[in-house]
Amino acid sequence: MVNSPPSLSKTKIGNVALSAYPERLRQFQKRVERALEVRLPPVTKPSSHLHEAMRYATLGGGKRVRASLVYAAGQAVNAPDEALDVPACAVEMIHAYSLVHDDLPCMDDDDLRRGKPTCHKAYNEATALLAGDALQSLAFEILANDPAVGVSNTQRLRMITLLAQAAGSHGMAGGQAIDLAAGGKMLTLTQLEDMHLRKTGALIRASVLLGAQARENPETGALEALESFSHAIGLAFQITDDILDVEGKAETLGKNPGMDHAKGKFTYPQLLGLPGAKARAQELHAQALESLAPLGDNGVLLAELAGFIIERRQ
Repeated sequence: MVNSPPSLSKTKIGNVALSAYPERLRQFQKRVERALEVRLPPVTKPSSHLHEAMRYATLGGGKRVRASLVYAAGQAVNAPDEALDVPACAVEMIHAYSLVHDDLPCMDDDDLRRGKPTCHKAYNEATALLAGDALQSLAFEILANDPAVGVSNTQRLRMITLLAQAAGSHGMAGGQAIDLAAGGKMLTLTQLEDMHLRKTGALIRASVLLGAQARENPETGALEALESFSHAIGLAFQITDDILDVEGKAETLGKNPGMDHAKGKFTYPQLLGLPGAKARAQELHAQALESLAPLGDNGVLLAELAGFIIERRQ
């Protein structure tokens, strides 16, 4: 029988009390921002307008939850931070590409993202499309070639495969296709969760597992614990997003609330009611914490990050 997760109110990781975790999150945000800054193409190189759009879409905004999951999961298996910079950048590039494309008129047709005009509004639709394409390819290029990863070619291939599966037809792209095909139709809870395990959960899962794979030959038990954690917290993240679309405000969300309802999208609050959606998020949060028990104190940062995901207001 596994032990219960450590008490979050008392546990420390090294000399860092959990009450200091918001600062740890800020450290992750700053670290990945610096890493992205040097890996994104500079505007001084040819195709400067495209490079400018890529940087606009990626830098200077966002919670960096996926990058933070890479760092926290990597630290849980004692992977070096330098090796984690590359997968953290890769998942943020894939996330940025997906947002640029999702915001296009042919998809969700949004005007505001991270408190500023969406990429196609700041530039134009063609440039936004190309920026997303280029960000996606750059994510795989750095995973394949960046020397900071510091693992074997076999391990690199595992990481590339993980990210490709998360972004492809069985992951984000497939989830978006299901969402578009649903067209506001009534879905069962199983159908809704399947869609969001692909559309949102797949990249969150990849973020967690890429962090673990940044160490050569991570332990099977740790990978199993992280797999279970990523499944639960990926769904919890989406439910929280759905709740914020109902309760959030534009000045904190960085985008216009109520857009899912306006576009006829089917969400957890519509299916379960707002109290039911909140209860489901809390249930998944509890599952995520329970799954971290085999990691002991090494799971503390992930546990606190799970709390941030559930309690965030943006």
